[in-house]
Amino acid sequence: MLRHLVASGLLILSLVSCQKQTQVERANEEGILILGNSNEPKGLDPHLVSGVLESNILHSLFEGLCSLHPSDDGTALPGAAERWESNDDFTVWTFHLRPEGVWSDGYPVTAGDFAFAYERILSPKLAAQYASMLYFIKGAEAFNRGETDDFSSVGVEIVDDFTLRLHMRGPIPFLPEITKHYTWYPVPKHAVLRHGSMDDRFTDWTKPGNLVSNGPFTLKSWRVTHHIEVEKNPRYWDAGRVTLNGIRFLPIGNTYTETRMFLDGQLHATYTIPPEMIEYARERMPEMLRQEAYVGTTFLRCNTERAPLDKPGVRRALALAIDRESLIENVLQGGQKPATGIVPPFGGYDPPGDLAFEPEKARELLAASGYENARGLPSIELLTTDRDVSRRIAEALQAMWKQHLDLEVRIVQREWTTYLQRQQDGDYDIAYGGWIGDYLDPTTFLEMWKKGDGNNNTNWSSPEYEALLAKAELTADPDARYQVLAEAERVLIGETPILPLYWYTTNYLIRPEVKHWNPLLLNHHPYKFIRLEP
Repeated sequence: MLRHLVASGLLILSLVSCQKQTQVERANEEGILILGNSNEPKGLDPHLVSGVLESNILHSLFEGLCSLHPSDDGTALPGAAERWESNDDFTVWTFHLRPEGVWSDGYPVTAGDFAFAYERILSPKLAAQYASMLYFIKGAEAFNRGETDDFSSVGVEIVDDFTLRLHMRGPIPFLPEITKHYTWYPVPKHAVLRHGSMDDRFTDWTKPGNLVSNGPFTLKSWRVTHHIEVEKNPRYWDAGRVTLNGIRFLPIGNTYTETRMFLDGQLHATYTIPPEMIEYARERMPEMLRQEAYVGTTFLRCNTERAPLDKPGVRRALALAIDRESLIENVLQGGQKPATGIVPPFGGYDPPGDLAFEPEKARELLAASGYENARGLPSIELLTTDRDVSRRIAEALQAMWKQHLDLEVRIVQREWTTYLQRQQDGDYDIAYGGWIGDYLDPTTFLEMWKKGDGNNNTNWSSPEYEALLAKAELTADPDARYQVLAEAERVLIGETPILPLYWYTTNYLIRPEVKHWNPLLLNHHPYKFIRLEP
């Protein structure tokens, strides 16, 4: 019944919208792409954010050494660098910047800007959560951890204004793919220092009128909780290829509101679609529904310093009491797959995780940990975002733990920035979370659980785990390397600081006039190739 009521209401809204020109119709005439983007971004500093919704905006504003391919995740196109090469064992890479590359204020984009950016994100004082993305560079980790304050010890070499040489800590044959990530973007040294020191956090350099970028678009306006709009950058080196005049990103946290706005002609594409609406969309507007593979995993972080989550047996009991099939079938309904580990299956990697729905074994583990039928357990909170889907997932988990373990869990919802900050501060028991691959290699899901990583936030670490990751980095044979990485994942899942839930698919709505928006495993769509053809 609910489905039919929702569908009827949405149909009425779409009929009303036909009586006048919609926002999308006006935007088509103006060449403006309108996208739902989930929530208000934490910021627009590439070194101080870590979420997908922020990256969606940053991809429009900045460009790294290599850039995104419109239809192949595994191909790196020339970006700020027009060409590059490596030595035979992939430990030294040389990037040749294009001399015509300039910032949006006309200053040249130089090797010095990249070196400044890499020193900045690795600066201990900046406390960049995502600094570990640059640990592939020789000496980067030691510098970031404060073991040395001499940046010349880091393998970043300025050969000349337009030649950057990077010395890696080991063989990194996939470095061009990594440089497409926003943590590897340059930042304008002259603009950053105009508004503070190198390592000052959240200064005015990223505000409208101040932000200087080197990508296909520049920041036009930012109305908090309303929109962020970017406009075409006439100084971008490949501006002739860019057909959009701008992009408007809308922070719509409620998925039902977002779907209504799409059907009412206010959006070209949604960030997602409510699970209850997937079947309706499949039946009524299949040409607008996208259901695509997505290299990502949803999981729960455990704060392993807080009782009772300091006991591996309790954490594993919680994992085994989750009926992932039921969660997908009854709540998500988007073709997701139950996650047995943290790394989703792709590229020949076979996840070694053994997590399944075993409530009886879960009760045994809880009892063995000193908690018979959950009696005596300290209270547990489950932290999640204020999105409606997040609430329903949390309620499903809450019910499963109550049913199978007699465990009382309290749900705590917070808006996006507070939700992120509480995890960074360790102010949580269990936190709902997820991770989208930054590049197509298992290490994008495994490196983050090392001690001190800014995205770990579980207080868990393992010397054995990190030794296996180090071994894998020195293993040249691809199959043997995957085996070592799988062994590392077994250690992680065995101690269960995280509770994997499901492997992603992406489900969203997109209008037919949006062209060259292709299915991509990482869901990074390079905007300079997108066209609007009404």
